Amino acid sequence: MLLLCQILTAQGDDLLSEIDTDSNGDQYATAAFKGLKIVNFESTKLVAKQELTFMVSHRFGSIENGFDSFFGLDDAVTRLNFVYGITDGVNIGVSRSSFQKIYEASAKYRLVRQKENGFPFTIVAYNSILINTALEKENLPKLEFRDRLGYTAQLLISKKVSSKLSLEVAPTFFHDNFVAYDEQHNSQYAIGFGGRQKLGKRWSINLDYGCHLNRADGSPFKNPLSIGFDLETGGHVFQMHFSNAQAMNTNGFLGQATGDWSDGNIYFGFNLSRVF
Repeated sequence: MLLLCQILTAQGDDLLSEIDTDSNGDQYATAAFKGLKIVNFESTKLVAKQELTFMVSHRFGSIENGFDSFFGLDDAVTRLNFVYGITDGVNIGVSRSSFQKIYEASAKYRLVRQKENGFPFTIVAYNSILINTALEKENLPKLEFRDRLGYTAQLLISKKVSSKLSLEVAPTFFHDNFVAYDEQHNSQYAIGFGGRQKLGKRWSINLDYGCHLNRADGSPFKNPLSIGFDLETGGHVFQMHFSNAQAMNTNGFLGQATGDWSDGNIYFGFNLSRVF
């Protein structure tokens, strides 16, 4: 029993040592973000070499209907995402979301790192391809497989301003072969803004916003604004957030956000990640 207690204590110390480490002893700025996502947008954090991160993302329905939908519980969607570190600077991922039954494959790779006394930014590229399997042939007689596809190309540029504040900008191109609003161009452009402010050793407040640059006139969709909190515990990060977008893949939350903060049409959700 004493030996077991010693082993468990040592494992607990190892996990707690992962919490909020700001520097790894080299000249690079580290721990700008603790989660792979800020809220909706990808952060510049990557999974370490030969590690596998499993992320469960859950987004309830709109809270505006109150008890009729139990504040969105009845209309929830879930995304399961696996991310593997090929190297410390190259990640690959696969996911499945119940929103439009989307399957997605992604690659995320670091181009340059912020140095404490050198280059002022970390720059990471992110690319993905998705398949929308919810489109029905009965409703779209001319539907082909290529119509189900969508693509994302993104640059994530972050700066750790201080030990408590990190900021990011994310110029984004995304393309949907099928768009929900006929007047919308298939190729779309956006720029995202995000940040993380530490509130304590384990808590931070996160915010991101996406500005769509060529949204069609008359489109029913909105720019996504999201705010949330990160709780760091040894071995995983728990993110709780509110957003006006229910979709959790980039094409979805940038191109098809339907909520409106001004009338309470917002969605509560969370991301829970575990590293293996």
